[in-house]
Order: sequence, then C-alpha cells, then structure tokens
Amino acid sequence: MSEPSIKLELKAYILDRFLPEEDLERLTDSTPLVTSGLLDSLSIAELVGRLEERYGITIAAHEIGVANFDSVEWIAAFVQSKL
Repeated sequence: MSEPSIKLELKAYILDRFLPEEDLERLTDSTPLVTSGLLDSLSIAELVGRLEERYGITIAAHEIGVANFDSVEWIAAFVQSKL
C-alpha cells in the first residue's frame, strides 16, 4: 500500500472516530495531532489498535509517541516503514 493511500485512510478514520465535527480540508498531512491536543493517549491507543489490525503490523510500546504519531504524515511514514 502506498503512503498517499495510507494518509487518505488515516484522515478518514481520524475524522470519523475522533474529530467528527471537523472538515476534511482542515485536517492536513502536517496538522499536529498530539502536541495540539486533538488526540489524547486513549485516542492514540485506539489508533494503534486500528493500524495493527488494518495493516497487519505490530507496534511496540516504545514506538508510540510524538515522534511517530503527531501528524498524519508521520503516522503514514511510520506505517509504511513497518510494511
């Protein structure tokens, strides 16, 4: 799966599950998700479960943090690196 496809799926999931009142156009690839408070630790935990299930990857506890999960761009690159 390509990184652009992963980004589109991520945006759709994040908007549907965590930010239902937001517009797709407002959630860019570089919108800060964790550092801005849009996603909290429970949201990230749910997102990790979704990513593991959807892409058949395993995400270690030390990989869950701002460095990999603060934007759609960073999450997609991280998922792509695990595939």
